Amino acid sequence: MDLTLIISALALGFASGFHCIGMCGPIALSMGMTRQQQLNYHLQNITYQLGRIVMYGILGGVVGIVGQGFGLAGFQQYLTIGVGILLIIMALFSFGGKDFAARIPAVSRGLMRVKMKLGKLLQKADYRSRFATGLLNGLLPCGMVYMALTASLAAGGVWQGAGFMLLFGLGTFPFMFAVVLVGNLMTTAFRAKVLRVIPVMMIILGGLFVLRGMELGIPYVSPKAESLQLSGQGKHGASCH
Repeated sequence: MDLTLIISALALGFASGFHCIGMCGPIALSMGMTRQQQLNYHLQNITYQLGRIVMYGILGGVVGIVGQGFGLAGFQQYLTIGVGILLIIMALFSFGGKDFAARIPAVSRGLMRVKMKLGKLLQKADYRSRFATGLLNGLLPCGMVYMALTASLAAGGVWQGAGFMLLFGLGTFPFMFAVVLVGNLMTTAFRAKVLRVIPVMMIILGGLFVLRGMELGIPYVSPKAESLQLSGQGKHGASCH
């Protein structure tokens, strides 16, 4: 995975952190963890967060299969440009602080089913339940996650897609971990202002993907396909005979 994708994944995850506080924060705060045993408290928090990140990685790997198919067929350049355009379209539908995913009827029904299962897990306090809660949390219909999954298509393969989504999950980690520690201290007004900025960031990222797919020869931003291939070969080293 090249530097552009790594930065995009982390930036997308970090920007999504504000959105995650509103979408997933209430679930985290409903787990009923107490501070009586500090070590256990932090380990349960980390276990829950790892569940989310692992699920993102699994979803990225599944989506990466599709991306790999496009790459093998020789359409990676067009896929990357298409992903960038799709990210921009998704971002446009996200203005106003609303999650476009919640507007899809099938997604709304899926959300209710996942919430029902989450309700049962939230009543338990063992590490397995915390991890399972994180896994299910990762399946919650979320426009930001869908954007990240769309972007992971352009990563180029199963492992690359999984890696992209793992980095995305790591980007959301600071905010979600802090929510469990200190609660949702962010005011609604401040969060609304931040959410208005996120679509703009998504449009910029979408533009970067379009530039990357155009292969204009701009280092790091829009390198030639040959440069990416040589970079990948260089990591494996050269053999001497």
